[in-house]
Parts: sequence; C-alpha cells; structure tokens
Amino acid sequence: MKTIALVGNPNAGKTTLFNALTGLRQKVGNYPGITVERKVGSFRGLHGEKYNLIDLPGAYSLSSRSPDEAVTRESLMGLEKELDHPEILIVVVDASNIERHLYLASQVIELKIPSVLVLNMMDLAQAQKKNISAENLSEKLGIPVIPMSAIKSAGLTELKTAISKIENKDTAFNEPISPIPDIISHHLQDHMPKAKEMGLCSGQNDILRLLYLTINHDPEHFGLSQKQFTFVEGLKNSLSEKIEGWEDLVISSRYTAIEKIVESSSVAAEKDARGPDLTDKVDRWLLHPIFGWGILAALLVGIFFLIFSFAQTPMGWVEALIASVSDLASSVLPPGDLRDLLIDGVLAGIEGVIIFLPQIIILFFFISLMEETGYMARVAFMMDRIMSKVGLNGKSFVPLLSSYACAVPGVMAARTIENPKDRLITILIVPLASCSARLPVYLIMIAMLIPDDRMSVWVKIQVLFGLYLLGTLGAFIFALIFRKIFAGGAPSPMVLELPSYRMPRWSAILHYLWEKSWIFIKRAGTIILGLSILLWAAVTYPKMPENGPDGAEISESQKLEYSIAGRMGKVIEPIVAPLGYDWKIGIGVLTSFAAREVFVSTMAIIYSVEEGDDDSQTRQRLRDRLAQEKTKEGKPVYTPLLCLSLMVFYVFAMQCISTVAVVKKETSGWKWPIFQIAYMTLTAYLLSLLVYQGGRLLGFS
Repeated sequence: MKTIALVGNPNAGKTTLFNALTGLRQKVGNYPGITVERKVGSFRGLHGEKYNLIDLPGAYSLSSRSPDEAVTRESLMGLEKELDHPEILIVVVDASNIERHLYLASQVIELKIPSVLVLNMMDLAQAQKKNISAENLSEKLGIPVIPMSAIKSAGLTELKTAISKIENKDTAFNEPISPIPDIISHHLQDHMPKAKEMGLCSGQNDILRLLYLTINHDPEHFGLSQKQFTFVEGLKNSLSEKIEGWEDLVISSRYTAIEKIVESSSVAAEKDARGPDLTDKVDRWLLHPIFGWGILAALLVGIFFLIFSFAQTPMGWVEALIASVSDLASSVLPPGDLRDLLIDGVLAGIEGVIIFLPQIIILFFFISLMEETGYMARVAFMMDRIMSKVGLNGKSFVPLLSSYACAVPGVMAARTIENPKDRLITILIVPLASCSARLPVYLIMIAMLIPDDRMSVWVKIQVLFGLYLLGTLGAFIFALIFRKIFAGGAPSPMVLELPSYRMPRWSAILHYLWEKSWIFIKRAGTIILGLSILLWAAVTYPKMPENGPDGAEISESQKLEYSIAGRMGKVIEPIVAPLGYDWKIGIGVLTSFAAREVFVSTMAIIYSVEEGDDDSQTRQRLRDRLAQEKTKEGKPVYTPLLCLSLMVFYVFAMQCISTVAVVKKETSGWKWPIFQIAYMTLTAYLLSLLVYQGGRLLGFS
C-alpha cells in the first residue's frame, strides 16, 4: 500500500477530509519517539486499491518551529527516519482564504512529491462570491486541483480519480513558484559551485530551503556533516551581514508570486463590492471590547446552569440503574464478603463517578461546539491582551481552555506554541484549570455547603463559577512567576488565524462526545474500579470480632479504624488535621492522587461500610450521610469551612496520574513533572490551611 499524507494550514479542513475518506476509521497515536499526536487510517481508491492515510499536523510554512509543525516538515522532507515519508500528498487549502493557504502549498509543491491540491470549503468561497477556476490554478501550479466541500463529502470521487491518475503516470513538475529576489540570487550564485561540490543541493531553491531549515537546529538533526553544516552557517551569516532582512524579502517574494497566480487564475475576491460577510458581521459583536466579554460571560453562566439543572434528569436515570443492579445483586447473592464486595466496593465506587457523566458530557459538548464553529479562536484572540499581562500570549489560553475538559489534551495542545519557554510555562500551569475530573468533588461539596431550595441553583452556580475563576487566576499568577524565573523578557507575539464561522458538524461533535465519554467510562471501569476494590478490601480487612472482650458489640466505626485503611488514615491524620480533615477524608485525598474523581467513590465506599446501608450508594444518600458525620465532640465534620477548605485544595492540587505521564512525555524527563507536583501540592496545602485556620480565627465553623 502506498502512503498518502494530508498537508495544510490549521483550520483548512484536513481532519474533515480525513474522516470523509476513512469513514472515521482512524487510529490515534504518537509519532515514533515524538509526543506529537497523529491520526492514521486507510481508504479504498477509485478502483479498490488500498491506501494508508496520515493526517499530518497543521502548519503555516515549512520553516515553522513548533513541535507539531516540525513533524510535518521533517516527514515531508524525509529528514527523520522514524517518520513516515509519504509517496503522494493531498494539499488542503481553504478556498475562502486561498492566498494565505497557498504559501505553505507552494512550498510543499516545490518538494516535487506527487501531489493533488484540494480547494476545500468551496461552498464558503461561493457564498463570498469568489470566482475560482480550478483549471487555471492547476495549470499555474502544475498539479491537479480538485474543488471540494469535505464537510458534505462533495468531490471525493474526483479526488480519488486524481490520485489514481497521479499514481499511474510520471509527474512533470513546473519551475519553482516563487522566484528568488535578484539581490539574494546574485549572492547565492557565488556560493553554488561549492554547495554542489559538497553535495548539498542542485539549485538555489534547495540551498535557500536548507538555510531556513537549519535555523536553531544542530547538523546531525538533518544528516549534515560538520563541514556541510559549517558551510551553511557561514552562508547564512554572510547573507544576514550583506542583505538586511533577507528572510523577509524571500517571504514577500513568495506572496507576490502567489498574488499573481491568484489573479491569473480568476480568483477574485469581491469583498469590497458586496460589503462585510457573515464572519465580519458576527465578529463585530463577539469581538467587541464590551459586548464580546458579555457574550462570553453569558455563555459560561449558561454552561454552569445546564450542569446544575438540565443534567439532573439523566443523573437520576444513572442512579436508578445502579440502584436496580444493586437490588438485584442483594436478592441473588447470599450475605457475605462477595456480596459486600460487589455492592459496597464495585457498584458504590463506580457509581460515585459515573453519576456525573451527564454533567461532564455537557461540558465537553460546549467545548467541542466552540471549536467546531470557530469561536474558540476568538476566545484566544480576546484573551491575548490578558495573557500578555502574565507573560504569555493568547495561544496559551487554548490549552488552558481545553484543560477545563481534561488536562491531558490541554498539555498536548501546548505543542502549537512556537517559543519553547512559553510552551513549558503553559504546560506547567494548564493543570490548574478545573478539569471535568474535579467536577464530582466540587458538586458533592457544594451540595453539602448549600441546602436545596428554590434559589439554591443560582447560588451553586456562583460558587462553581468562583472555583473555576480561582483556578484560572492561580494559573495566571503562576504564569507571571514562572515567566520571571524561567524566561524573562517580553512574551512572544501571537500569530493566530481566525477561521470563518461555519455550521458545526454534528456527526463530528457526536463522535467527539462518544470518544471522550468512552474514555471516561473506561477510566471508571479500570483505574477507579481497581482502586474501589482495593479500597473496599482495605476498609474490610483485617476484621475484628463481632464482640469485644467484655461482650460489648463492636461498632462499625471501630471496625473501620481497625482495618488497613483506618490505620493508614490515622498515620496521615496529623498531616491533614490542620486543614480540618479527619482520617477518613485523608484516605479520600490520598487515593485521589490517582484520579481526582476517586475522592467521591472513596467516600461512598468508606461511609457505606460504616453504615452497612446499601442505599447509601446514591448521591443523595451520600450527601445525607456526610451531613450526619459527627466528630467525637458531637459536632458536624462537614462544616461549611471544611467544605471550602477541601474545594480550595482540589482547585490547586496535582492529582492525576495521566496528566503527570503526559507532562513527562512532553518535557522529555521527570524534572518538570516532579516540580509540577511539588509546587501544586504545596500551594494546595498552604491555601487550604489559610482558608480553614483563617476562617476559624474569624469565628467561622
């Protein structure tokens, strides 16, 4: 099978075309030895032939420096042996932004790999009254050009036909699209004999491309000998000394050539004649310095409202399902450890997390919707001014926003940030965004903090919004601190494409929700299930006799203290007691270092064992059980002050094995993950201590 790669700018529609060709039958993994994610699939050609298909990361040019864009560059040029070197390219461009997207396309075409150019989003271009002649453009570029609308699967047959024709004939490539400026060409001409003698190139375009590629890289990375690399570095320095701004001249020359191609290919933008398009009109409101922020705030409040109100019905369905399974197990299994394990260990532990799945789906839905419509890029643009105050740019807010769903893709999204120090700072702070795994802890504590009544939902929304805001402010503060410590200087400027607004692809959103929900369910069925079983065993064994030496009945509390979990809790109690936590809460905090949401399932298991009540698995019963918990002095354990202390701890604590693992991969070692765990845990402890002890000094309980 031949390997075909999809190449194009971000937001060009590569992934949409990938899904249309493969039918969503893709495998997602990392490139060998590299932490950049890739999608790999396969599809059938026009005559049944099978092709491997790779969706390369989006890039703006072959000289880009971010990790994901470097993968695209090195894969196309065969610079890294472990990367797939494609035999055919599908170059995807946004027809409504064709001049901007042809910059990368022109560079890729000059690599002389058999290629097909896809004019995607033709429906948007036609709506903007842009007249695009695919035939004329094909003649100028020297490769087949296929008009398409990938979102509607329009043009797939024509694309497969073009691929079949390319595979069965030798490609005749045109001359380079972009002429080299004369002043640079004259300078290079003097060095060409030496460059050819050293086997570096066959023409000026080759040597010019090599000058760009070796910027900030060592010679071994590109397979150059030290002698060759020294020659390239000397030529680069010579150009910089004699021709100020030579790189800008090359870029300008390419854009000038692209403009001529666009004009001669009957690609005419009639924006001035027809007035602002829909995207311009919508942006007047969404990017307005006042109304834009108001709309964003209203959207966030709406999301929180749906989390507390709309999600209650499906949450009730989940409760009823688990209760039915629990009742069935009680009626079928005889009393004993096996029944207790299933009901008080497995079902109680899993239900304590699965119950929050509807609320997490709502959060994922809105994040996916913002990405699909193009609004997410606008949020990053709006946040750029705020992010610059803490030493970052708006691109860092995209990983931060993604982390509200899950910190793992948030950390991985930092790959799009070109500056290595900005990327590191972003990775260090994104886990401070309150991810969906924290939501179960927040919701159960807010339920303890605020009694149910007609107005309680709005108060709960305010508290939840405050927790998210607290984590965001914490991320900003630490970004400013890390900028001064690790980086210094001004933040790098943001270059961000604002894509045209488009209707969301509901099939893609549903696929995204299914994928994320299934990951969450698998996590509940593996990590949380395993921990729930271990925790049940820890709170059950060793067992005490039913009666003490004096014949008195042993209480459930005494049995729990006698267990392995009870002994562990007593060991760590002196550490957590200043925060207001007893040894039972300490067990919950300790186990949740594997995954934050495990805290709720831990509490469900601990208190169901203590009460011996099967119905305490439900969220309502758990909340009631926590409300009944008393200290030795007869005072409530879960006071408003303790609930606040616990929520503040979970806002800042680093408690997710998956996040730690991906940070290790992204930073190539344990140095930064260990630093991240240390600073976040210490911050969580100190702030929780301040809340609890400060509140007591002020007379709160």
